Amino acid sequence: MEASEYPNIKVGEGYAVANDLDALGEGYGFRKIRKGLGVTAFGINAITMPTGYETGSHYHDVQEELYFVHRGTIEMEFGDGSTHRLGEGGSARVDAATLRKIRNVGEGDATYVCVGGKDGYVGRDGRAPEGGTAAAGGGQRVSGPPGAA
Repeated sequence: MEASEYPNIKVGEGYAVANDLDALGEGYGFRKIRKGLGVTAFGINAITMPTGYETGSHYHDVQEELYFVHRGTIEMEFGDGSTHRLGEGGSARVDAATLRKIRNVGEGDATYVCVGGKDGYVGRDGRAPEGGTAAAGGGQRVSGPPGAA
C-alpha cells in the first residue's frame, strides 16, 4: 500500500485505520477498502451511487459476495427476476454464479459495502495474549459480544 495514494490512512504494525470512507476516495464509484487498508484475505469495496443510477448485471466465477447498505436505499435485482429493497443496515448474500444488478432507489446518494471471498468460514479463533485476560470466562479464549457464534 502506498502512503501517498491514501494519505489519511493510519498504518501501524499489523493494522491500518481509515476514519471514514473519504479517506479511501471521493465522489461516485468505488472506494477501494481492500487496497487502501491492505486487506489480503478477501475482497472488499464500498460503492457510492447517485440517485437513479443502476449498475449493469454481473456474476462471478467463484466469489460469493455479501452486500451491506451503509447509507441510502438500494434495490437488488436477481437472475430469477426477483427484486429486493435494502435500506441502511440491510444486507444480502449472493452466490458467485447468481446474476445481480443494483440500483439506487433512494432520495440521495447510496453507499454500500461489498465483501467477496471463497472457501469458507475460519471459525472463532480469537485468543487473549499470553498472560492476558479473556473478555469473559477466564480462559485464554476470547469471548465475543452477546450472540457471537
